[in-house]
Amino acid sequence: MAKPPPLISLAFWRRILSAMSEDRPSPAQKALTINRDARRYGTFAEIGAGQEVARWFFHVGGAAGTVAKTISAYDMAVSDAIYGPTDRYVSRKRLQAMLNHEFDLLLERLEASRGDKCNFFVFANTVATHSFTRKEEGHGWLGLKFQTQSRGEPSEIIIHVRLLDKENVRQQEALGLIGVNLIHGAFYNYQSPERMIRGLLDNLTWERVEVDMISTSGPAFAGVDDRLLSLQLVTHGLTEAAMFTAEGEAVQWSEVLYKKPVLVQRGSFRPVTNATLDVLERAKEQF
Repeated sequence: MAKPPPLISLAFWRRILSAMSEDRPSPAQKALTINRDARRYGTFAEIGAGQEVARWFFHVGGAAGTVAKTISAYDMAVSDAIYGPTDRYVSRKRLQAMLNHEFDLLLERLEASRGDKCNFFVFANTVATHSFTRKEEGHGWLGLKFQTQSRGEPSEIIIHVRLLDKENVRQQEALGLIGVNLIHGAFYNYQSPERMIRGLLDNLTWERVEVDMISTSGPAFAGVDDRLLSLQLVTHGLTEAAMFTAEGEAVQWSEVLYKKPVLVQRGSFRPVTNATLDVLERAKEQF
């Protein structure tokens, strides 16, 4: 008779689960870590899917030490009055206006009283999810403008996400998770961009969220090449493709190509040859 397999102790599984939790902390753990960090103080501005990211910080407790303000300017006229008019409300342009306006306001109101002991930040998102009238795929822009030292120059990280769940409530849940992951990663892993990118899908899967664009700026990301970060998104399975301009700027393809006819030529272009250019010119004539 075959010997039964050896029993694995409960203590062993507890060690395994503990190691897993250390490698991938829960969103509650991440939010609580930030709430307990007395240096972090800022604003949450969220449009389009509820205050799903800010909710985590209130839910875990201790938010009074982190949250200076939350705002949701849903009405277009109200949003325009605060952040200025725009052609598209779910766009990088609108997100940038939100980050700049709220950060300037934060400094204006709090730098004198808190500037020497706080690293200010603004988290913002503008998102379109499923609704009773909107059946298209959910997507959104998320960004963080933050200081790494008191009274220091701010840095920025911006991402574009596709929300792939079919139900509105699931898209809202995913938005909250990736927002917490982005803030935590930027605060504590900005010196290791690859680790920061790997953490974006903590407690999520690629079936639920795709991150198809990332852009950074400021002293925290000095020397970081956004093209390489974009390729890291592909390498770690957060998206299937990356797009840059000829100047090397990482861009989100659907925004760049919005309502524009597109001619695509496949190839490695190492080097670009006369035949390559001839094919492109003849195709353009037919186009």
